[in-house]
Amino acid sequence: YIPFLTMSEVNPTNIEALKRQMQSLCSDSDKGLPGVSVAVVGRDGKQLFSHAAGKRGRGSPEPMTVDSVFWIASCTKMITGIACMQLVEQGKLSLDDADQIHRICPEFNDLRVLQDDGTLVERNKGITLRMLLTHTSGFGYTFYNEKLRDYGRPAGYDEFSGYAEEFNQPLVHQPGEAWEYSIGIDWAGVVLERVTGQSLNDYFHQHIFEPLGLKHISMIPTEEMKSKLAYMHQRTPDGQISVRDHLLRRALTVKSESDIESYFNSGGAGCFSTAEDYSQILAVLLNNGTSPTTGKQLLKKETVDEMFRNQIENLPPLSEKHFPDAKADLSHSSVGVHPTVEGDRQAGDLPSCSAEVPQGDLLGLRSGRA
Repeated sequence: YIPFLTMSEVNPTNIEALKRQMQSLCSDSDKGLPGVSVAVVGRDGKQLFSHAAGKRGRGSPEPMTVDSVFWIASCTKMITGIACMQLVEQGKLSLDDADQIHRICPEFNDLRVLQDDGTLVERNKGITLRMLLTHTSGFGYTFYNEKLRDYGRPAGYDEFSGYAEEFNQPLVHQPGEAWEYSIGIDWAGVVLERVTGQSLNDYFHQHIFEPLGLKHISMIPTEEMKSKLAYMHQRTPDGQISVRDHLLRRALTVKSESDIESYFNSGGAGCFSTAEDYSQILAVLLNNGTSPTTGKQLLKKETVDEMFRNQIENLPPLSEKHFPDAKADLSHSSVGVHPTVEGDRQAGDLPSCSAEVPQGDLLGLRSGRA
């Protein structure tokens, strides 16, 4: 656990202590972290702390560095949320128009709801963009939902394959009636692609990454990025860590234009980035939608405020939510979501960073601003 530091606590003494703690986390060759890279950025976009420790992989000779590239997985959800809210600002999308979303994604018209006994029942309402962005659309993830996992077998569903057909899954609850961590934000990315006529990766680059001057973040890593890629690992229930093959192998191996065009751009888990590049996107949200370093506005302040507003106050607290290890190589069983700075588990939050203001928000995953 790396403690959260307030702005006033970022001083030479605490910085040295944080560096020692990072090194300590990487010192256990069996259960410790193989490596870690940390970037801390302020509201003004200035780098307050940047340091790396350990190796890029268990048993790897390459050191972890501040420019090491990671698959940032579900941290992609926040970027997709920003992109979709840009289209909401422009009037191209509505948060609450189910008819619009079903016109854009006619696949939704045939969606039914999977029951515990494996049967399917009719959907009782339409799916909105707000539902897709807040994990209340009714979709799920096979690695957190056992009935969805079982329904897809014997072939199974693989949300990390890079193929669009893997996301043609039934709902696991009626739209708007429960919170379920899900592929909903992948579908939000599909909505964006169909409205803009761009791939999600191309849209990210044109409307988010390039305005911020970011060079080391993409859904299709460059050769330079791949040369600095951190290894993937998995942890067994007894705490042992081992290297595993990369879940997004297709993103790392596509070469031809036709392969890139057919590759599914996952709005829920598709990006690779350095810690420093991703921190600059966080700085935009800290600065009310405008980059403090380039001056480019990605969102209006009122849009950012709406994104951080709790969207699921009507639903049970997520501190009571059970996450089963439906696929043991991808998930471990847990109750609740994540501790805040105070150590409490709060309603409506999902891990992305520790925060003092926990809430279920339109970022697509739990984020926070202190």
